[in-house]
Amino acid sequence: MTRLILALAATLLTVAAAPAQTLHSPSRKLSLRFGLNSAGEPTYQLRFGAKTVLQPSRLGVRLQNQPGFERGLTVVRIDSARHDDTWTPVWGEVKHIRNHYQELLVTLQQPGPERRQMQVRFRLFDDGLGFRYEWPRQPQLQYFTVLGEQTEFNLPADHKAFWIPGDYDSNEYAYTTSRLSQVNSSNITPIQLKSDPRRVQTPLMLKSADGLYVNIHEAALVNYPAMMLDVDPQSYSLAAHLVPAATGAAAYLQAPEHTPWRTVVVSDQAPHVLASKLILNLNEPSKLQDTGWIRPQKYVGVWWEMHVNRSSWNYADTSNLKLAGTDWSRLKPNGRHGANTQNVKRYIDFAAQHGLPGVLVEGWNVGWEDWHGNWKEDVFDFVTPYPDFSVAELQQYAAAKGVKLIMHHETSGSVTNYERRQDRALTFMQQHGYAAVKTGYVGRIIPRGEHHDGQWMVNHYVRTAEQMARRGIMVDMHESVRPTGLHRTYPNWLASEASRGNEFNAWSEGNPPEHETILPFTRLMGGPMDYTPGIFRIKLESWNPQRNQGRQVHTTLAKQLALYVTMYSPLQMAADLPEAYEQHPDAFQFIKDVAVDWDDTRILQAEPGDYLTIARQAKGTQEWYLGAITDENARQQTVKLDFLPAGRKYQALIYADAKDASWDKNPEAYQIRQQTVDRNTTLKLQLAPGGGAAVSLKPIGK
Repeated sequence: MTRLILALAATLLTVAAAPAQTLHSPSRKLSLRFGLNSAGEPTYQLRFGAKTVLQPSRLGVRLQNQPGFERGLTVVRIDSARHDDTWTPVWGEVKHIRNHYQELLVTLQQPGPERRQMQVRFRLFDDGLGFRYEWPRQPQLQYFTVLGEQTEFNLPADHKAFWIPGDYDSNEYAYTTSRLSQVNSSNITPIQLKSDPRRVQTPLMLKSADGLYVNIHEAALVNYPAMMLDVDPQSYSLAAHLVPAATGAAAYLQAPEHTPWRTVVVSDQAPHVLASKLILNLNEPSKLQDTGWIRPQKYVGVWWEMHVNRSSWNYADTSNLKLAGTDWSRLKPNGRHGANTQNVKRYIDFAAQHGLPGVLVEGWNVGWEDWHGNWKEDVFDFVTPYPDFSVAELQQYAAAKGVKLIMHHETSGSVTNYERRQDRALTFMQQHGYAAVKTGYVGRIIPRGEHHDGQWMVNHYVRTAEQMARRGIMVDMHESVRPTGLHRTYPNWLASEASRGNEFNAWSEGNPPEHETILPFTRLMGGPMDYTPGIFRIKLESWNPQRNQGRQVHTTLAKQLALYVTMYSPLQMAADLPEAYEQHPDAFQFIKDVAVDWDDTRILQAEPGDYLTIARQAKGTQEWYLGAITDENARQQTVKLDFLPAGRKYQALIYADAKDASWDKNPEAYQIRQQTVDRNTTLKLQLAPGGGAAVSLKPIGK
């Protein structure tokens, strides 16, 4: 690791008329200009070469019951610094990450005798900008309440936008592509809370008419609500909107404190946006001293069979519940419960046979009969199994097979209940050999009035990651706030859902074929997603003709394989049932082979909403894996293999759409071919509508 920090401090004791400050990125690709306008409002603007990324945009923070930091301010100090080092992630898409930026720290002061101060810290990288508000320790500012921010992102034109509604409680929407002026979610059915129709979620992906790609998000979201964006359709201005607490305020803080980083990733090439590590660089280094127990992995599980109506999470039907009282053994079983001992053994056997380390089991614990749709406090205790699930027997069986069971904690949105019981639940996990847990937050949050993306819940997610790290437990959070790079700080936080995953294909109108070409530019900018790819039985009627009529996954089978490369996660599920894979053992081989942790990643081709081709080098090996996907349009992707080392021959195994394949009419048609290649080879991959291709590249000989 190399490290270089050069501090270039300059102090200006000045007034509101202080001259504007200009900051350039390390190789001068980007320039930032900061100043105060005539009202004493802080402003900034951003340029990419000669192109305007952001026009002058206001900054500031509004406080409750005391003067805020949004106008009438003066500049009392300006400091600058340069930083350049390289760090190694515990796991990730690349082996090393360079953290290279120029910094500007502006100290602002309110008028009046109290002289209260706020700082704005800018970090300008060659691939974008990060900035945040900071409050140093000071006598006249200790406890304070943030009502909102004056943060703006004023765009120069009516860009194309890839957006979802700014729902405080869910990110599980299909993306809309429109001009900013056309953003309007009035006709979109809300999942949780109906948001303002002009409000959108971040990460927000934008493309300008003159070829700039701009992504707006945030980094290191801790002790603060998530930021959404209110769109002005006339001026194309985006204004920060903070998810409110139950009281209506945004955040309760105590100095010294700071906000998350507001991030703007920008390039004139779409692959460079996906390659950016700006958000990770703005997060704190790992807080874990020992990380040897953290293991990226693939897994199978008792999960998809419930979504396709082959079995149920609940052991009994709701009508039996009151008769049983608290004696769960008195419940009359419905005969469809998936998490029974024999069925779980079947998954353990399959995982052991195919070298998959983990088996997730959902619906193992009592309580599923009486919670969904009810805003109920005490639903699950996270330690009591159903009568047909033997914890001890399965612990021994899995251990004998060299497989680890993955715990499931569905909180039902009752987070106060989960926090009361979490310590006992984690002790139970350790006693029975569980090294990882999938948490869930379906439904409205308790404490009532709080939101999934508000400060209270943001703090819960971080506390949960910390608590589990202390116990040596890895965590995968579903229905959580969307990630902001905190997996650098807490590398046991392997993945999150926080978006519209693959399961929506099983019980809704499904995900459109373009969905997976947008997600890397939006949701995945902040961190890995547990998307649960690998569905082989695309037409779902065969699982349950009566309840799955007309339902299907909106991809080809080959595209499901490609998603293991294009949808990055250190935790990847082989999501289908074992019998689906047993019907296609040749295609399942790619899932067995593909890595989940990488030394290198190359974004070869990319256009949001259209297509994506990525190649990755498996950690500690010379093997490469490639995934190419498209939207609803068929495409031929020409892929140069010049990322391979010189002088080495590789055996390429190409899993491709069949000539007559398509996502809607013939989704399970695929072909596999073999080819000897080297770095001078160019592959031509024919992608069907809604299709894809996956390629394993293994070196020949030594």
